[in-house]
Amino acid sequence: MSATIDQAFVTQFQAEVHEAYQRQGSKLRPTVRAKTGIKGASTIFPKVGKGTAAAKPRNGSVPVMNLEYTNAECFLSDYYAGEWIDRLDELKTNIDERTVVASAGAYALGRKTDELIIAALDTATREALGTAAGTTDTDGLTKAKVLLAFEMMGEADVPDDGNRFAIVGWKQWSDLLQIEEFANTQYVGDADLPWKGTQAKRWLGATWMPHSGLTKNGNLRYCYFYHRTAIGHAVAQDVVTDITWHGDRAAYFVNNMMSQGSVLVDDLGVVRMRAYE
Repeated sequence: MSATIDQAFVTQFQAEVHEAYQRQGSKLRPTVRAKTGIKGASTIFPKVGKGTAAAKPRNGSVPVMNLEYTNAECFLSDYYAGEWIDRLDELKTNIDERTVVASAGAYALGRKTDELIIAALDTATREALGTAAGTTDTDGLTKAKVLLAFEMMGEADVPDDGNRFAIVGWKQWSDLLQIEEFANTQYVGDADLPWKGTQAKRWLGATWMPHSGLTKNGNLRYCYFYHRTAIGHAVAQDVVTDITWHGDRAAYFVNNMMSQGSVLVDDLGVVRMRAYE
């Protein structure tokens, strides 16, 4: 049982318990290539190279593309998030403590899912840098950096098929809101403005979202422009919750668990944008 359970008692707090400042599960899982129902400790995400078309001589053989096949192996790990709830502590609160703890555990595992995906993004090597484009490590997320990342995606023949995503920190989201082409309805259309519902929008053919868990190296926040197929996410066991009664402790044990992993499949499909923060 948590030593701070008494903080939830009605004599200290209001009846309504807010799980403040927690992201509601995983934000990044829908943006990557996913495999579920994995059996074993690892799985393979295949990568197929570019094909080349050629002319066929009359009565000759059809030329083959000689595609290059490679694999990215994704290793899975098990994660748990548990908590004890004393039975008599529940009597001192007018909330369903078991539900609160179960939800908090599920959200913790959701954040772990995003951590796995972000760790895979961090292994990418291509970066939108270069003084010729007006990009440096001493400024935030500028339009020059964004456009350079956009160009790098196009030059690498990354498909512009609606499956591109851009994940930035909240400070960088504020930087983007200073860019007229990002925030002005005259450029993006009223339906795509970022303050419509959730904080996500379409720009430059990609879905842009802010995220609080992106890696920060010193004063640099790592933001990413990527294609869905460039990152693989494997699931052997989705998040499940188990609540059991332990009479010797006179308490419930709430256990949340999952088995997942993530890997970089195609380095060409990811561009890092470093922003000073």
